[in-house]
Parts: sequence; structure tokens; C-alpha cells
Amino acid sequence: MALSSKQSFDALRINADDVFSVTSVEQSAVECSVEKVYTACLGKTRFREIFPLNRSRHLNYLRKGLKQLSEHFECLDASRPWLCYWILHSLNLLGESLSEEEQLAISDFLKSVQHGEGGFCGNVGHLPHLATTYAAISSVFSLDYEACYNVVNRTTLENFLKSMHKDNGSFTMHRDGEVDVRGAYCAAVVATLCGLKSNELFHNTPEWIASCQTYEGGFGSRPGTEAHGGYTYCSLAALILLGRTDLIDKKKLLYWAVHRQMKFEGGFQGRTNKLVDGCYSFWQGGIFPLIHHIMDEKDALLDLNEWLFSQVSLQEYILYCCQYPAGGLVDKPGKSRDFYHSCYCLSGLSVAQHSPKKFVVGDPDNLLERTHPVFNIVIEKVERALSWASKNLHKETIIERDNNNIC
Repeated sequence: MALSSKQSFDALRINADDVFSVTSVEQSAVECSVEKVYTACLGKTRFREIFPLNRSRHLNYLRKGLKQLSEHFECLDASRPWLCYWILHSLNLLGESLSEEEQLAISDFLKSVQHGEGGFCGNVGHLPHLATTYAAISSVFSLDYEACYNVVNRTTLENFLKSMHKDNGSFTMHRDGEVDVRGAYCAAVVATLCGLKSNELFHNTPEWIASCQTYEGGFGSRPGTEAHGGYTYCSLAALILLGRTDLIDKKKLLYWAVHRQMKFEGGFQGRTNKLVDGCYSFWQGGIFPLIHHIMDEKDALLDLNEWLFSQVSLQEYILYCCQYPAGGLVDKPGKSRDFYHSCYCLSGLSVAQHSPKKFVVGDPDNLLERTHPVFNIVIEKVERALSWASKNLHKETIIERDNNNIC
């Protein structure tokens, strides 16, 4: 890609063949804004050698967001568990610890948005929703204390997940809501982390997900729709959790995925002929560890040391183009910072660093904690969550056996 490529910037630009469209004009504008950043940084030799991650500024931005948000965040009032997850996961990636008091306060809030009939809501008094349930569960297991985990009512949660499941295997996002592969992924993650996964709960789900793979190789939101990075990640991760990646065309998927990395910018686009966006550093970049996991080690395409995309170029794009000067990360140069892009830019940076052979661009202090490519929670937290789930399953088995003995 542009910064580390031996080719000139001009050779890597979009070639519209003198046929101009809204898409080609917008792409050229983005390339110009990225070129300005890269050119400025190339003139600072020391900066180029270090590629500093502005860790302290990001931490300051994230910690402030945990305590109080401005009125500009009113539009996310129905997405409060998401704000918790984006901030907590970003802090974990940066290796920042919260006090026990802070963590218990967060779990108390999450408990307050747990619906009496199961699942989690976007805010107090709202309907339960699969996306906010996923965000709430991911937040709970981004914490460190079992007292935080115990806010989850596994009985009502299981009932909620079952009520979202449809006969064809898909999941609706909420009662009478839309159906897409996000639902299947959210349900699979929640069920796995909470020890609720069963054949009954996911009856026909792998087959329905597989039907969302498009002629391009990626996955759409539902059968017959356009391939998209977020939906592709959700589909593949869900199929891994359900143990049915045999249902899909892996090489076609790989072909589509590798062509989503932009040759000028180094970051990823979400769909064919779309612009680069920092959030796809994870939604697209995170696909590659999953592909690596499911491909045969004897496959000639597989590199046992590296992911099958340019890890250097992605790290350069995030470090140069996505860091907001005052802290937080952005979509692309000129955009405003937010917690969503901060979370997924950092998640993508972690993926790019933690290939089988660890690789960090710039300052060694840029190294983040390793995120789990299926759950997008740091590895040690996932291990702790699965241990908690296993312990609860063991207790239930003992209780069931004792009840049977009584009968």
C-alpha cells in the first residue's frame, strides 16, 4: 500500500479510466486526504521510525467517556450497553485496569438494563434486543470479577434467545424486528459465553447463515443481499462457534476478503467500490485469523507465520490516519472521533499485530493486548468467561442429577 510500497503514490491511485462517478470522485478525495497525512509524516524521519500510538491521550478520552458524556451522545441513549462495551474493550486492549469499585458500578448499570423476561435492553425500560444483549454480555465479560458475571440471569436469557430463533434457523433482533446474520452471531456468542449453546437453540442456523454467502464470496445480511464486511465477519465467526464451516466456499471467501484492502490507503473498505473506513480494520481484518483457523495447514495459500493481508499497511493506516490528536480514533482523516471507531480501530490494530509470528510496526510500546478473533474480547477475559460458564453448567448438572435421584 502507499506508505510502504515501492510504487509511487500515483501508481496506486484509483484508475477511473476517465469515467467519473460519485464513487470515483469520493475515492479520489479520500486518497488526497490520506496522501497529505502520509507525505507530512514521511518528512519526519524520527516519527516514521517510531509510529507512536498516543496511548495516554486515548486512555484519557476513554476514561472520560465512562463517567460522563456530552449532550451530543443523546442519539445513543438507546445504545448504552454498546458504549460500555466499546470503551471497556478499548481500555482492555490498551492494558488499562479499572478499580473493583468502577467495575462493580458498571455491572450494576448493566443489571439495570436486563429485562425481566430475559435479554438486555438499550436503556432502562426499553425492549430487549439481541445486539444490546451481545454488547451487555461482552461488557460483563470484559470485567474481572465473578460478582460482575453473576448479574446475568442465565435462565431468562436462555428463554429470550429461544424466543428470537425462527424455524428457518435465523434470529430476529428483537420482538417483531428485522432478521439478519448479526442476530445469529450475537446469539452464538452470548450462548457460548454463558454456557447456553444447544442443538435445539441453533437448529437450521448454520444452513441459513451459509445461504447468505454471495457470488462474490463474502456474506450479505440475509440471502440475496450484497456482501459486506460486518456481515461476513459475523457469519464466519458464528459458523466457527457452531462448528459448520464445511458449509461454505472458503477460497471464494478469501478471494473476496483480500480484495477489500485498499492499495493506496492500506486500510479496508466494507464493500466493493466503497471507501476505506477505520472500523473495517477489525470487521475485515478480523476475518483473516478466522480463515487461517479453518483452512487446511497443507493449503498452499496459507502462511503459517502471517495473516493473508498486509499487516504493515493496516497498522500504518491506523497509526497515521486514524488517531485523533486529542485522543480517540476515527474513520479516516478529517472525521470526528467516537467510541465505536476507537474500539474497532484498536481491535484491528491488535489483530494486525498478533499473527502467529507477532509483528508490531513502529515503537514496541505500540503493542496492544491480543483480542480473541471470534468474540473480540481480550483472550484472558474470554478464558475466564468460559470457565465461569463451565462452572455453572457443572452446578446445573449436579442439581439435575440430585432432582432425578429424589424422584
